[in-house]
Amino acid sequence: MGVFEDPRFSGGTGAVAEALAHARAFTIVGGGDSAAAAKQFKVDRDMDHVSTGGGASLELIEKGDLPGLAALRGAPNVG
Repeated sequence: MGVFEDPRFSGGTGAVAEALAHARAFTIVGGGDSAAAAKQFKVDRDMDHVSTGGGASLELIEKGDLPGLAALRGAPNVG
């Protein structure tokens, strides 16, 4: 896994992407490179959620919330 852009090294990333795409689990891909790999291996539509926000995804897992989400919950109801 890793340098999936180079065909010499794409096998591991492709195998993991395929395994996740066919897993009987809720699958989340987080991070720009990971999202690009899922798209390259044509499994992005088989994932439940694909996000380019890798750092934000890790922060959400670590802290349980994000400042932007907290702000949205506190925003006045518009409309």
